[in-house]
Amino acid sequence: MLALEPMTIAIDFGTSNTVIARWNPVTQQAETLSIPGLSIQQSLNPPLIPSLVYIEDAAKNQVLVGQQVRDKGLDLSNEPRFFRSFKRGIGANIQGFMPELDGQNVTFEQVGKWFLTSIITQLSTAQPEVADSLVLTVPVDSFEAYRHWLGSVCQDLAVQEVRMLDEPTAAALGYGIADQDILLVIDFGGGTLDLSLVRLDKSAQQPNSKPLGFLLKFGNKSLASDSKQKVKTARVLAKAGQNLGGTDIDNWVVDYFVKNTGLVASPLTTRLAEKVKIQLSTQTTASEVYFNDQTFETYELDLNREMFENILKQHAFFERLDDSMTSLLQQARRQGIEVTDINSVLLVGGTSQLPAVQTWIKNYFDTTKIKSERPFEAIAQGALQLTQGVEIKDFLYHSYGIRYWDKRNSRHSWHPIVKSGQPYPMSQPIELLLGASLENQPSIELIMGELGAETGGTEVFFDGDRLITRRLDSGATTVKPLNDTEGARTIANLTPPGFPGSDRVKIYFQVDKQRFLRITVEDLLTNETLLENQLVAQLS
Repeated sequence: MLALEPMTIAIDFGTSNTVIARWNPVTQQAETLSIPGLSIQQSLNPPLIPSLVYIEDAAKNQVLVGQQVRDKGLDLSNEPRFFRSFKRGIGANIQGFMPELDGQNVTFEQVGKWFLTSIITQLSTAQPEVADSLVLTVPVDSFEAYRHWLGSVCQDLAVQEVRMLDEPTAAALGYGIADQDILLVIDFGGGTLDLSLVRLDKSAQQPNSKPLGFLLKFGNKSLASDSKQKVKTARVLAKAGQNLGGTDIDNWVVDYFVKNTGLVASPLTTRLAEKVKIQLSTQTTASEVYFNDQTFETYELDLNREMFENILKQHAFFERLDDSMTSLLQQARRQGIEVTDINSVLLVGGTSQLPAVQTWIKNYFDTTKIKSERPFEAIAQGALQLTQGVEIKDFLYHSYGIRYWDKRNSRHSWHPIVKSGQPYPMSQPIELLLGASLENQPSIELIMGELGAETGGTEVFFDGDRLITRRLDSGATTVKPLNDTEGARTIANLTPPGFPGSDRVKIYFQVDKQRFLRITVEDLLTNETLLENQLVAQLS
């Protein structure tokens, strides 16, 4: 019996479309894969898998995914068994009703797991090689909950090694730009806008170098342990991102037609709105016809670029883009990098192909620096570079802090401990002294959280059957607690009990090379170590 060749694959799991690439050991090149029945066969674009799921039987884990759903017309129904844009709901606090199907409570996390495992399972039947190494990409603005979910999905896969990489960094590698360049990657897809400033370097030859990235799962071997090639380094200099994408634009276009023509919002009209939007990428006017088989009325969905851009302006679209660009350029300037120092601007994601978006980008950068020829494949194919001797040096996108009681405002607030922008692994731990607040206090509790943007957050909710994200400009810090569960809050049992008036414990916060937040706790009264290198969470 012939042994099957091992295969390294990368998955760019997108809100609207998903791309799978593999490393071809014969040609030593990355190539995008087409899975029969799942991938869209288009002449203009590479094979894309629509990020769609239809649940046939939740109890038996029977689902249809990708193009299978469209081929049966199931994406045009209002059934609760049909899911699109479900990536946006993973790890988010959803406002609205999630269906119970076949006696099972369905969550976005479960839908996402069905989607990814179905793709990988069908890939194994379509390819003669065995996938033993997998690289997954994640949005730059994802919270720890999404990354934790992704890690849990990977544990059930029959894959030796699984790594994770930020999507913008993968895109920079996928475009194959020359070493020593400072690159801005604008990843604008169906659900997120991610901007990442990256420097690609080449270090000295390292015979036993190993690829880094964020290791999720590791088997009995390292695929790069015998690498003899030179190691390239992708250093992330600045990041900015928000939940904004093509799905939002589709909903805005539907709302426009609902208001002006009396069209009824439905999965079909959303699909037609998406088609109108895509047409406007290559032509100045677009039109689709909708026939209501219940009222026997026909609607013309006509739109030109000027009307389309007015819709974008009404939703503060360009202001939101400017906010992200301003944040990124401010981070760059703090490191002595000006706009003129950026050598190339790489566009990835379908939304980046809109003429209005490209015109906005040209307001900041010279046209000769903008590259947009690989909007769909760059992320997945770039992620494969992790297995070919690429080392990723990254920093934490979010801040992490502890909860405290704000006496002045009579409410809980958060004090940052590990600031965003902190490189990891940390060279020195961060120290914090805490004392008891009550007489005979038996223990000390500490709730740690992942802090989002202080200028506002994003609310995810249902509008009918549509999953909507809305920007919150409340000025409050968005927080994802990391250890706010029974038994996890207590970091020190005090023997003898504590008393107010003096420091009792010293806490050391450390982030290791795998982005794990760990704490060590020392009792200052007894000189005992109460916790040593205790894992709190995986950070983003």
